[in-house]
Order: sequence, then structure tokens, then C-alpha cells
Amino acid sequence: MNAARINWTRAALLGVLLLPGCGGRPPGPGGHPLPRPSATARLIDTTGKQIGLAIFTATDTGTTVGISVAGLAPGLHGVHIHESGRCTPPDFASAGGHLNPTARHHGLKNPEGPHLGDLPNLLVRADGSADTSFSLDPILLRPGPFSLLDSAGTALVVHADRDDQRSDPSGGSGERIACGTIAPS
Repeated sequence: MNAARINWTRAALLGVLLLPGCGGRPPGPGGHPLPRPSATARLIDTTGKQIGLAIFTATDTGTTVGISVAGLAPGLHGVHIHESGRCTPPDFASAGGHLNPTARHHGLKNPEGPHLGDLPNLLVRADGSADTSFSLDPILLRPGPFSLLDSAGTALVVHADRDDQRSDPSGGSGERIACGTIAPS
């Protein structure tokens, strides 16, 4: 992860946390204003404590999710978009399964996949934090049957272990350790 991308993610997250409703946005790469977020998810741990934030942004050139989180075990963690917008601790079973409206198999490396909600692994540093962004299918932030923002809602879930990106139903990514309901900004 290069420093510019990490700084951009932190700036975007700070913009949502510190400037809501102000109309001002922190500068992004090249000094240009960052795009306005389309959705956010405040990530909570199994005790209900907020430990991070995810920002979903659609632009003319694509769709991204920026994730900033702290208090996790170092290493790789599976992260997925789940089909229900409920995050009830401690196990987050309320979030349901992966977002998979096209009935594909799990995993970004699966020739019969992926689920629409499959994302790359989240790399957590030795200090327990992660700041990163991933590209998403643009259809996720558009109105329609595949939208993250449908009436049932969706959630972003972080798992205890890495995702093998191949095996159903969740790549062996283990228990759900953080969850955030994805809500329109």
C-alpha cells in the first residue's frame, strides 16, 4: 500500500467524521476535493464498540470502499459485504450471508465466482490498524436489484482469519469480528 493511497483514505475518513454537513471536504490527490461519499458503515467490534469506518464512494471513473479500522489482530482478514443491514453483536449472524444475488460461488479466485460481496483480504498492521481502499463493482452504488442501499440494507463484515478466495461459503475466513451497517450518506 503506497503512502498516497493511505493518506487519501485517512483524509476521506476524516472528512466524513469531522466535516459532516459542512459542505467542505479535505483535499484529495493533487489538491482536488474528494468525491462526496455515497454510503458509510461504522464498524463495531463484538462488544459493540466502534473501531472503524468504511466509506463507499462512486465517481465518474469507478466505485471504491475506503476502510480504516483499529484494534484487530495483525495479519490478513477476510472482509465481505453481507446481505442484511443488521449488525447485532457478539457474533453478527444478523448480517446474514454474503451479498450474492447472482448465485455465484465464493471467491475472487474461483472460476465460478465471485459473490458480489466478495472483497480482497484486509491487511492489518502490527499495531492492529488498517487503512486501505478497494475497487468495487460500480453496480453496487447504482439504483437497482444489486444496490447496497436496497430496502433490506447490507453490512460490511470483517472476519477473524484470511479468506482463501476460493472455497464456499466464505473462504475459511472464520468468525465475524467486526460489522458495520452500510447506510446512505
